[in-house]
Amino acid sequence: MGFGSYDESEQGSQDVDTDEDGAVNVHEHDHDGDVSVEGDADTDELVDRLGAMKNDDE
Repeated sequence: MGFGSYDESEQGSQDVDTDEDGAVNVHEHDHDGDVSVEGDADTDELVDRLGAMKNDDE
């Protein structure tokens, strides 16, 4: 068999038994709220500081 070819008989029923009680609830820890940032630095200052930190690592 080459790439992309398959035996259609293997592609029969794809039913899977699942235990929904044991499943992960992705919304279990949802939170509503606001995010705020305190600081007076503007974007240019923060980018400059980030560049300086990157240069310090080298």
